[in-house]
Amino acid sequence: MNATITDITVKTIAGEDKQLSDYQGKVLLIVNVASQCGYTPQYKGLEQLNQKYYDRGLRVLGFPCNDYGAQEPGSNQEIMQFCTSRYGVSFEMFDKVHAKGAQQHPLYARLTQAVAPQSDVSWNFEKFLVNKQGEVVARYPSNVAPDSAQLIADIERELVR
Repeated sequence: MNATITDITVKTIAGEDKQLSDYQGKVLLIVNVASQCGYTPQYKGLEQLNQKYYDRGLRVLGFPCNDYGAQEPGSNQEIMQFCTSRYGVSFEMFDKVHAKGAQQHPLYARLTQAVAPQSDVSWNFEKFLVNKQGEVVARYPSNVAPDSAQLIADIERELVR
């Protein structure tokens, strides 16, 4: 079951509505991020992916989330300040979301049911790969680093499709 995410609206970190359909024709790597997590240094690798593949059509989308160990307590402004000053993040960041629970964002409801394992996100920095048609094609646990050979191979495969 490859559900698309193109009908979902999200909020940018600046609070503006953004239609995910705006990304049609782009490959997306969607990540729930946190500033105070053991995986936080992955911001560096995510930014490297963004720099390397942006011109070929990859968009890294960061969704701050405080659901796991309360490791993203800051305001959107504090989160952006941290990401840009500490890791030079230039990829798009969005409003803080709930990736699980009663207030789970519709995007995460769709992502977590689209590919195996069909279950809640288990921790910060879980990654979802979305193809140019808006279909979720792969899911990677937190411990899969942005420079993982498998993740890079999957991104490159989707970029040429």
